[in-house]
Amino acid sequence: MTSPGVTTTAQAAGHPGDAVTIRLATLDDLPAIVAISNHYALTTHANFAVEPESLESWRESWRTTHERFPWLVAVETPSSTHGPASSATTRPDEAFSSQSTDPSALRASPLLGFAKASPWKGRCAYNWTAETSVYLRPEAHGRGLGRALYSRLINLMRAQGWRTLLGGITQPNEASVRLHEACGFRKVAHLERVGWKFGRWWDVGYWELHLQGDPSGTMDDPPPGPIEPVKAAWRGP
Repeated sequence: MTSPGVTTTAQAAGHPGDAVTIRLATLDDLPAIVAISNHYALTTHANFAVEPESLESWRESWRTTHERFPWLVAVETPSSTHGPASSATTRPDEAFSSQSTDPSALRASPLLGFAKASPWKGRCAYNWTAETSVYLRPEAHGRGLGRALYSRLINLMRAQGWRTLLGGITQPNEASVRLHEACGFRKVAHLERVGWKFGRWWDVGYWELHLQGDPSGTMDDPPPGPIEPVKAAWRGP
């Protein structure tokens, strides 16, 4: 399936022969996206799911949200002189255990990570606010891809007219805190002992980013619209 625009290409840090393209996700990307998410659900406290989530549940989420809430992916394209991607990084089926995800979804996939937005609560007054998240394959950390994905997600959502983004971070998670604060988020809430996983309670902090300046006074702007009208004019940093 061909990706619909919003494409940015950059050199992969630490892999000078490889280009990384950040683009809108498609249905074809979902098996790898789900495999990455399930890895974190089953092996870390960063994701509060406690069992693998189905591909079909993610397909339904994508179908109902992707026209308005962006889903971005980072995809690696090895150069002809660099050789296969697996020669430069850990093999996907070695980095992901068979207990945490389906290795076949990642074995031949060049997808390195994803960032997405989702609704923040269901009441209409929240129509200008969204929750954001970003996940990378374990072997893709340390290459600046998390910030690249998040920066492009933020810029696209600003162009759409979103006003406030919220990121929830299970504590402790210093890497995620650094990423959010590097992208302009600031901590606004700390919820104590709200999640039970791995035999203990976990706190969750919330980081907030305002996209449209001073939110005070009247607000006549309509809720953010679909991605389609703004994607042609959008450019990543």
